[in-house]
Amino acid sequence: MTSNPPPERPQEVFLEGVRLNTLDEDECVRFVMHSLSLGRGGWIVTPNLDHLRRLSRDESLRARYGRANLALADGMPLVWACRLQGTPLPGRVAGSDLIWSLSRAAADRELALFLVGGDPGTAEDTARELLSRFEGLRVVGTLCPKPGFEQGERGVAEIRERLSSTRPDLIFVALGSPKQEILIDNLRSTLPSAWWLGVGISFSFVAGRVKRAPSWLRSLGFEWLHRMGQDPSRLAGRYLVDDLPFGMGLIARSAFRGLCSASTRNGA
Repeated sequence: MTSNPPPERPQEVFLEGVRLNTLDEDECVRFVMHSLSLGRGGWIVTPNLDHLRRLSRDESLRARYGRANLALADGMPLVWACRLQGTPLPGRVAGSDLIWSLSRAAADRELALFLVGGDPGTAEDTARELLSRFEGLRVVGTLCPKPGFEQGERGVAEIRERLSSTRPDLIFVALGSPKQEILIDNLRSTLPSAWWLGVGISFSFVAGRVKRAPSWLRSLGFEWLHRMGQDPSRLAGRYLVDDLPFGMGLIARSAFRGLCSASTRNGA
């Protein structure tokens, strides 16, 4: 990574009406660390194909995503679709990768990290793994909210109180979508100088409880197949019934937009 400061406002493209920033992983980390050095906080969302499908139908969720500072494509179908419509992205940026690269950068600067969510025990295991990897990192707290915490004021208030008392620089929230986005959107004003990232199942990856797909399979866009093979009863319906048809339509629509755009340019 170079030492030049990142742009104040990263470039963006739109896919199915959803904003995506044209940053790669290193550029994202640089942007976050530079913002923290200036005392500015923010929020990263990493929409994948399933998120995009829900965003296309849920105006409330789309509005929440729109309030994030950075939106990065966590899914090769989104990268392919943007390329086809003529607005290419540098590549996929997964929350499961950012949890490592942001922690490494935070350790270099001795910044503080807080972990919220995950299955019972995974936040603590994740903290131990990150601390063992990155000397200088400070983990100032972990919290695994009880199921249904979001339905009462006390559950959210407990998270707010813990964050207010520990004052972390980075908060990773592993509650799955849209629960993690709703929580971050509601709490981020509590720590306006911190950066927030929803990381889904990533604590289980870092803790070694769930095996992530190998990098070659991820680069081909088949991480979903690996995930489904590990938990078919829960994920088969989502991936095969909901996401696969939507993904095929997305590719077709994006290709059509790209052809129309090329035709317009050639005829100009």
